[in-house]
Amino acid sequence: MTLPLISLIPALPLAAVALHLLLGDRLGKRGTALLACGAVGAAFLLALRAVFALAARPEADRTLVEIVTTWMRAGDFSVDISFLLDPLSAVMILVVTGVGFLIHVYSIGYMAHDASFRRFFLYLNLFMFAMLTLVLADNFLLMFVGWEGVGLCSYLLIGFWYERPSAAQAGKKAFVVNRIGDFGFLLGMLTLFAFGGTLNFTRLFAVAPHVFAAGGTVITIATLLLFLGATGKSAQIPLYVWLPDAMEGPTPVSALIHAATMVTAGVYMVARCHVLFRLAPVSLEVVAVVGAATALFAATIGLAQNDIKRVLAYSTVSQLGYMFMACGVGAFSAGIFHLMTHSFFKALLFLGAGSVIHALSNEQDLRRMGALSSRLPWTHGTMLVATLAITGLPPLAGFFSKDEILSSAFASGHFGVWLVGVAGAVITAFYMFRLYILCFRGSSRLTHEAEQHLHESRPSMIAPLVVLAVLSAVGGWVGMPFQAGGHAFERWLRPVFEGGPAFAPARELSHGTEWALVAVSVTAGVIGILTALRLYLQSPQTATSLASRYASLRTLLVNKYWIDELLDAAVVRPFGAFSGWLWRFWDVVIVDGTVNAVGYALEGASAVLRLFQTGFVGTYALFLALGVAAMLLHFLRHG
Repeated sequence: MTLPLISLIPALPLAAVALHLLLGDRLGKRGTALLACGAVGAAFLLALRAVFALAARPEADRTLVEIVTTWMRAGDFSVDISFLLDPLSAVMILVVTGVGFLIHVYSIGYMAHDASFRRFFLYLNLFMFAMLTLVLADNFLLMFVGWEGVGLCSYLLIGFWYERPSAAQAGKKAFVVNRIGDFGFLLGMLTLFAFGGTLNFTRLFAVAPHVFAAGGTVITIATLLLFLGATGKSAQIPLYVWLPDAMEGPTPVSALIHAATMVTAGVYMVARCHVLFRLAPVSLEVVAVVGAATALFAATIGLAQNDIKRVLAYSTVSQLGYMFMACGVGAFSAGIFHLMTHSFFKALLFLGAGSVIHALSNEQDLRRMGALSSRLPWTHGTMLVATLAITGLPPLAGFFSKDEILSSAFASGHFGVWLVGVAGAVITAFYMFRLYILCFRGSSRLTHEAEQHLHESRPSMIAPLVVLAVLSAVGGWVGMPFQAGGHAFERWLRPVFEGGPAFAPARELSHGTEWALVAVSVTAGVIGILTALRLYLQSPQTATSLASRYASLRTLLVNKYWIDELLDAAVVRPFGAFSGWLWRFWDVVIVDGTVNAVGYALEGASAVLRLFQTGFVGTYALFLALGVAAMLLHFLRHG
């Protein structure tokens, strides 16, 4: 492989954006689809070629850097537009381009009748460019460009149907909440530069152990600020509130941005900065605790939601919590492994939900579905695979990555985190099978309109579902446990995560303990599944009775603990009132008052001057004579 191919991977989607803008509607729908999907497909093929070339190199030499040009230079400081390909970024570009290509193909059918078909694909291609820039960047500043780029695309795509007030509001909410996290990311980046003297990953990570004292205040503050940025992009407590509302965008957007790619940017950034976080044990503890709390908190909300996409949205928040949980206990490989498997089954779940919504004429309420398994056989079969995968049943993909996270938490001595993870696994299995049963099993609760229009999706939508179902089934096999020297995925990432500052390794577990942990993990999923089957399929009246008995708890969960209302009362409205006061005082009184005062002063002065500028020669002669007389009197008096 030649090095310039690395820069071509993000360049292809960017070129497609340029062509979309230049050619416009002359492309037609067919041309638009071919251009958008072709660019991402070609980027995937280039990514495959690059990864194969990387794998062919010796393990210690699996790092390729391509410097495109010097971006800025000031004295000793310089930043390049340069791209880094190593085992970690290799995983990310395959996930982004591979899953992204499937979602682009799916979107051809899903958005076929939308009036803004070309604008949609333009935004998708722009997002692909920004995301690939983020994961391939070899320095913080270029990563931040991609970071802000995916934030912009998220705003554009969430509010794609901007004529809907709810969509426009959701787009603004996502934009504002992410700006809070991005401000933390920016401050963390500047702190690292102030003490490390560089923004380049390789150079900064090399000097970090010598510049920052392990456990010191500076590195702790810097990493906590970086993690604040991650909580915004990857929807963790307290900045998770934007992601459920982001479901207002088209379903392929939910699959691409808010399940498989963009929301994993924070996890990737923490993993990329593992050298820094290992120097800050307090920050790692915060990452683990926040991840575990988010995993359980979001899972409980998912128990009571009735919108099919919102259930999946809270599931995404919860699963991202598991990824951070892994990073927080030092199991960065496990976090990235779950990132990969999650991208398969969660993209499939969202696209499957989109197929259901498409078939039911935009119906999203689970209470108005049911008995769809025979009517939508392909959608049903693929979603069942994804549902089993996310519950963590072997031998599907989710089992291997979830089990590794829980085992890592236990082995590192984080028993509370492990227990929360197990509880989250039970709840996840329950609410996901609740979704599956309400959607595909039981009695039909379809409206008359939905019944009349019910149909299986077109082949361009079904084909990506089938491919993702296969990946959801076998994608975790690269992480087979109990392998001497680690499993294949762990060995692939070893050059990235080995070495660096000293870090307390997880204690070795006996084979008996490992098998016991596997049994607990599987049992957790089985308990959740059997409980859901009992309550929603075999005895629905029991579920109704329990909902009535625990009405207060159900109301609490349905209303998502009233967190949005609390934030509105405690932050949004006070901030709005303060902004209004600033406008009335600073803008109106100070700024406008100063400008207006200057204007009034000039107007008054000009009114006086106009008395002397009459336009009559006689008047000017009189003023001239009076002036001469005054001068003569002055000289005569003082002469």
